[in-house]
Amino acid sequence: MSKNDHINESILSDEIREHQKKNRINHMEYLPGMEIIDSTIMEQVISAMDAYDYEKYTESDVLRAIAKDNRTPEDFAALLSPAALPHLEEMAQAAQRETRKHFGNSVYMFTPIYIANYCENYCIYCGFNCHNRIRRAKLNYEEIEKEMKAISESGLQEILILTGESRAKSDVKYIGEACKIAGKYFKVIGLEVYPMNSDEYRYLHECGADYVTVFQETYNSDKYETLHLAGHKRIFPYRVNAQERALMGGMRGVAFAALLGLDDFRKDAFATGMHAYLLQRKYPHAEISFSCPRLRPIINNDRINPMDVHEAQLLQVVTAYRLFMPFAGITISTRECARVRNNIVNIAATKISAGVSTGIGSHVEEVEDKGDEQFEISDSRTVEEVYSDLAGLGLQPVMNDYIYV
Repeated sequence: MSKNDHINESILSDEIREHQKKNRINHMEYLPGMEIIDSTIMEQVISAMDAYDYEKYTESDVLRAIAKDNRTPEDFAALLSPAALPHLEEMAQAAQRETRKHFGNSVYMFTPIYIANYCENYCIYCGFNCHNRIRRAKLNYEEIEKEMKAISESGLQEILILTGESRAKSDVKYIGEACKIAGKYFKVIGLEVYPMNSDEYRYLHECGADYVTVFQETYNSDKYETLHLAGHKRIFPYRVNAQERALMGGMRGVAFAALLGLDDFRKDAFATGMHAYLLQRKYPHAEISFSCPRLRPIINNDRINPMDVHEAQLLQVVTAYRLFMPFAGITISTRECARVRNNIVNIAATKISAGVSTGIGSHVEEVEDKGDEQFEISDSRTVEEVYSDLAGLGLQPVMNDYIYV
């Protein structure tokens, strides 16, 4: 096993071989009903990633990239290379300057709400995968409203709606109704659900959704195939093109992420940055943002860990994103502990979640905690505690970053 194969070998062996024999779906071919768009973004991203040789960059390349005001993809590649690690302090200082220049001291606060955890995909690293024996649940509209009302009373004005990836249990209409309910309580509504066609994104935008987040997980299509054994998520190009379809459907913003630790994190981070960069050039009006999640242990499987994506490497990725795309938002997840989140938000992140639960129905007592969580969180601070900690760092917590007139 190579150093880049970060999923425990015991998980990948017989289980994968057996399911690959049974599953004859070509992960590179679209399924019926999946929209095919006229775009070369995916090909450009994969070509750039395949050509990326991070070992070739030198200290001089890194220092030159840090010193620049406007950085190219080649500079971004240098900043993600091993040669940049000894210069993390300089990268952090430069990233902090860029953050303050474009965002001031503001840090936007939000919380996710998981409204269903049914899933039709078999992703071996995810707690929601369809073969995992967990408590499945789906909130009805009354329960969604109770949860959202309770969250809004904390002062938050932005919500991120999440479901498992099941069209059967969480269809587009169900998600749309959740958006309409959210509109009663929140100014900004984000979605992190299964990839859709552009007309479906248009419908959800009309229901009130502002932005869409899609984790590509890994941009290595060969590795992607071994991790996604069944379900619509197995189709690699449909997922890669989700953000572009969302923009075609009228969404104001899109967010990008690779799940760091699934494969070679440097190549995945480079591909993530290039994906965002190319879409920004094609859709200049789009609001672009990044998430920087590392693998976390999941229910019924505590053997999954981000084996060689340590805190230093995470900081390298975050600061490289900021230096490459200074206007982009960056979210730091509750997958990280409070200490790491405070450090990164003080340097480069512009958005932080608070009062988080990844279970289904856990924000109010009237809604019984009905569904198991997707992964273990590391930062369980309340909204008030995160607000206080941000203020203590000299930052300005912001509950709402957008006003419609």
